[in-house]
Amino acid sequence: MERVRAGQASPTRRGATAGVAAVSIVLALTVGLLARPAPSRLPAGHVGDAALAALAREVVGEDRPALAVAVVTAGEVRTAAVGAGLEDRFEIGSVSKGLTGLLFEDMIESGEVSPETRVGDLVTLDGPVAEVTLAQLATHASGLPPQPSTAGQFVDNVWSSLTAGNPYDGTVAQRLADLGGTELGAPPGTYSNVAFELLGAALAGAAGTPFPRLLAERVLTPIGMSDTSVPVSPADLGPRDLRGETAGGRLADPWVGEAVGPAGGLRANVSDMAILARALVVGAAPGIGALSPRGVLDEDRIGWAWITTVVPGSERSVVWHNGGTGGFTSFIGIDRAAGTAVVLLSAVGEPPGRATTAGFALLERIGGAA
Repeated sequence: MERVRAGQASPTRRGATAGVAAVSIVLALTVGLLARPAPSRLPAGHVGDAALAALAREVVGEDRPALAVAVVTAGEVRTAAVGAGLEDRFEIGSVSKGLTGLLFEDMIESGEVSPETRVGDLVTLDGPVAEVTLAQLATHASGLPPQPSTAGQFVDNVWSSLTAGNPYDGTVAQRLADLGGTELGAPPGTYSNVAFELLGAALAGAAGTPFPRLLAERVLTPIGMSDTSVPVSPADLGPRDLRGETAGGRLADPWVGEAVGPAGGLRANVSDMAILARALVVGAAPGIGALSPRGVLDEDRIGWAWITTVVPGSERSVVWHNGGTGGFTSFIGIDRAAGTAVVLLSAVGEPPGRATTAGFALLERIGGAA
């Protein structure tokens, strides 16, 4: 990763930043108030498995423009999509972290890094963040906040929430600059996007290879996910890349950027995600040890990104991750004891917890996590 050293802003620059922030917020409010489209509904028809499409409509809901699901059971993989094709690509949001976790474990197994490798050994970074270990990043135990605590990120977040823009279009160099001198004050278990951005940068630094190519070579290609990629700009998108909507029905800008890739920047179709789910069920994915719990996250356990939840009223565990961007939500859940898994991809930017609830419900309906 490149490094740009961050200097302390002068009073004049701080004043200018505050002024720009105020103007940006006023403009965003104006745009947000003027454009209030109605939420889309799933169209009639489907592609793929008819029974699965009907079940997805029932469990996930109709209030979205497109939906795709996959289920893995003993000896069978089924996929279905409504409002999209089986090869159309969705943003998978923070499910990207799970793939970064697989990459991390694969590089541990090859001896290129260790859980205790310091970030500062792999990228040029000032301050306390340089002492953080890769394991701390991968388990949300680093003390880093969810996002960089900068005025620029604040403005990006406000603008994005009101205009459906992209708050994560920064470069790796910018992200490292943002983190220079950052204090590690967040309590352990604070879910951190920037931690996984930094983890991906560190792994790329260790390999001497840009993250998108590194993930493809070490994880995506071996699994067989030939249509999954890490776009870093809108120019990397093609006709099969869907445009998602906000929960209110506004078209959302794609969340693409160099820095965000390891934390939430991947695009995949349901066919590739079914291949991933099958590989995780049978233990055939590179870095499969990433799913093994190594720490605590709220009431659950966490491996390298992957969350393990014990299903209430049973001794069965589900390993899962969800994701959410401005225009998409996602979920993947694996019940390895039952040999089942589900994938849910939705083209609406609603709270990811809704996709998680629907994903667990689908697992139960297909015979896992019961």
